[in-house]
Amino acid sequence: MKYLFYSVVLSLGFCSCTTDAEIQDETQPQQQVPAQSGPYNATRSAGGKVMMQAFYWDCPGGGTWWNTIKGKAPSWASAGIDAIWLPPATKGSSGGYSMGYDPFDYFDFGNYNQMGNTETRFGSKTELQSLIATAHSNDLSVIADIVINHCSGGASEYNPFTGGNTYTNFQPASGLFNRSYYDFHPNDYHSNDAGTFGGYPDMCHDKLYVQNWLYNNSNSIAKYYKNTMGFDGWRFDMVKGFDPWVVKNFKNAVGGFTVGEYWDGNAATLESWANGAEASAFDFACYYKMRDALANNDLTQLNGDMLLKRNAYRAVTFVANHDTDEIYNNKLLAYAFILTHEGYPCIFYRDYEEWLDKNKLNNLIWVHNTLASGSTTYLYADADEYVARRNGSPGLIVYINNSNTWQERWVDTNWANTVIKDYTGSSGWEPTTQNDTWVKVEAPPHGYTVWSVK
Repeated sequence: MKYLFYSVVLSLGFCSCTTDAEIQDETQPQQQVPAQSGPYNATRSAGGKVMMQAFYWDCPGGGTWWNTIKGKAPSWASAGIDAIWLPPATKGSSGGYSMGYDPFDYFDFGNYNQMGNTETRFGSKTELQSLIATAHSNDLSVIADIVINHCSGGASEYNPFTGGNTYTNFQPASGLFNRSYYDFHPNDYHSNDAGTFGGYPDMCHDKLYVQNWLYNNSNSIAKYYKNTMGFDGWRFDMVKGFDPWVVKNFKNAVGGFTVGEYWDGNAATLESWANGAEASAFDFACYYKMRDALANNDLTQLNGDMLLKRNAYRAVTFVANHDTDEIYNNKLLAYAFILTHEGYPCIFYRDYEEWLDKNKLNNLIWVHNTLASGSTTYLYADADEYVARRNGSPGLIVYINNSNTWQERWVDTNWANTVIKDYTGSSGWEPTTQNDTWVKVEAPPHGYTVWSVK
């Protein structure tokens, strides 16, 4: 989670499924008809398709961002996105300059004049509500970024638990969730919890008063965000800073897709946190394996341990986010990996809208939503080549080639005597699998192909 100069992030998982009849004989994603405008659909859920991280660090200020995202929501939905993750939506201590990770007033969505201005960096409460309504009319879930490890912007007060003054006196203009030294560490309950951040007041989640305002009260953060603002799910920031039961209790109070940012490359650690929170987690283990594979020209790294391989239902996979973007070369190969494998993939705004080939990303989104189903069989990996098979119906073969020349390889499929094709359009081959299900496929230099039944 980054502040004005520093950050951190994590996430969760699902898989896609389809039937043979749904396969379209085309290499670009089929344009889908957006859902009809109308009342909020309480059954809407994220996780089956692809999430979009709808911001980046220091995205444009001046109160224009909510309207920017509102304008993009229909085309994202048509491309196969099913959820958008927004930045923290309430007033931070830096007012109109804040990216939201320095929370001050959890109920000021840009409608109170405090911390130097009324609107947040991203816009007004009315503009946010209009964005959420537009997302819902296009059948997109809206994921709120929840920052509850720490707070910022409190006034100085004498703190008997430290013997000096601390910035723990929070009197927000909303009049909701006032806080004092009793609600932070150290206090009369205990001196600390799982972790602090950057010297900011560290919230004590064991206090009933804090729990009530987070999720128990009828006008708690959880219930106000869900019932009044219309958020559908939750991305929890810096969950290393408090125990997993906090996320579980919040989620259980209101439901909705839930993912945590547990920034750790150890897949077993991620799995343990996800099990304790009963939520998804961003698959940092997968991220670091992809980074090392492409940076070191060693695709055998992709055979390593990842949350998606332990529990795909809990894994949110990603290639970049607002905090970390270390996959510089052949980044599309990393997207080819997460969009053909198990887990719930998340696409980074700048990769999609600015830096990479949108047509290729749209094609991979279509592949994920249409072909990528079932369990995974890892077929081959060396320094330059990686091949895996999805075993669902219809399933696919993904062939990633990081060498400087075209490569060919015989692979074992799930299809006997069947014509297959490359759904990326990179290869014009349409080979027929043998009676024993084997077939020869190919992939371009520093590229990938995705094979499935024609």
